[in-house]
Amino acid sequence: MNAVVVAVTVMLLLSLMRVNVVIALIFAAITGGLVGGLTLETTLTTFSSGLGGGAEIALSYAMLGTFAVAISRSGITDILAQKVIARMGHQPSASKLFWFKYGLLLIISLIAISSQNLIPIHIAFIPILIPPLLHVFSRMNLDRRAVACVLTFGLITPYMVLPIGFGGIFLNNILLKNLNGNGLNVTASQVPHAMLLPGLGMVVGLLIAVFFSYRKPRRYSERKILAAEPEHKSVKTRHLWVAGLAILAALGVQLATNSIVLGALVGFMVFIAGGVIHWKETQDVFTRGVHMMAMIGFIMITASGFAAVIKATGSVETLVVSIESVIGNNRGLAAFLMLFVGLIITMGIGSSFSTVPIIAAIYVPLCIAFGFSPMATIAIVGVAGALGDAGSPASDSTLGPTSGLNMDGQHDHIWDSVVPTFLHYNLPLLAFGWIAAMTL
Repeated sequence: MNAVVVAVTVMLLLSLMRVNVVIALIFAAITGGLVGGLTLETTLTTFSSGLGGGAEIALSYAMLGTFAVAISRSGITDILAQKVIARMGHQPSASKLFWFKYGLLLIISLIAISSQNLIPIHIAFIPILIPPLLHVFSRMNLDRRAVACVLTFGLITPYMVLPIGFGGIFLNNILLKNLNGNGLNVTASQVPHAMLLPGLGMVVGLLIAVFFSYRKPRRYSERKILAAEPEHKSVKTRHLWVAGLAILAALGVQLATNSIVLGALVGFMVFIAGGVIHWKETQDVFTRGVHMMAMIGFIMITASGFAAVIKATGSVETLVVSIESVIGNNRGLAAFLMLFVGLIITMGIGSSFSTVPIIAAIYVPLCIAFGFSPMATIAIVGVAGALGDAGSPASDSTLGPTSGLNMDGQHDHIWDSVVPTFLHYNLPLLAFGWIAAMTL
């Protein structure tokens, strides 16, 4: 009855039963704390002290929502959607619809990939880009679960294999540092090479999701999309220029300061200075933005408290160490169990970046003891950390897509983001990660 396993199982079961994710996380944290030997008072105190870890992310989401509403008020997103619909035509042929659908998904995937490496803004683009495209998705009867899988692929795969932007942080600052700090001797050039085969597993999962699982048409209510949109004023050319300047300013400030909050704030101020948003309307715009992103922010705050309780129980280390007593001398079973335990840990914590430092201290000596090569050890620790980033109810790799796709209330976070990404990415990652561990 390991506390990590119990807590994550409780969280996932309650979430799948459509219990609110925040309630599921709180209940799972209390259960995990008690099973892990903490008193109720200590569990609640630890949970409360950990909430602050998610405050910055929650504020970032709120400001992104406000910035997204301001962009919509400018009319630039209307122009974007109208242009896309116009190019598609009112009655597109089946062939044209096919190429348009997959061309649009390709563009979205390239933007998502760029958000991790080329222009490292992470999920900041989603609440800005995706809501105005919901009309287009509806016209094509495009299954939003396919879009969620495309977005999650672009948010995770680049940092696994490309040592640039967030990939540089994950591969060099976190994975390489923790590997060498725990007794392994590898170079920076070896890390992305070892992660290529697991990255191929992500590609396989993406292709299955887009071309098989979610290729059939799925209808959404156009009325709900229209009802969820902010009120628009007549589009003015000057407003479009201001919107372009605001987006560039927000992007520039975020890249310079590494702060989503400050970037979104500066962009919002540009909208006010340019006359797109009157200063008397700021309260309404901010309220709409917070309303759009509030649930995502609460989930991230609660997930921080959940992670704090799990770490306080010490059950992560116990879970990992228990592998040795089960495995014997079976290297194949050892690799699978290390990957599977990584999946459980990351599913609970919700962050692969936070998982690697926790498991590396125990996994590296285990890998050396079982005779895994340095390249195989890189793959095992790297994949064990990345597993669960897709498919976790508390991961921003699933929360981000939901924030854009559920603007009209027609995209369920658990069943339309979490479950699809879990099936199409975690299962291939387990398989390809195990192959990498046994062949490298």
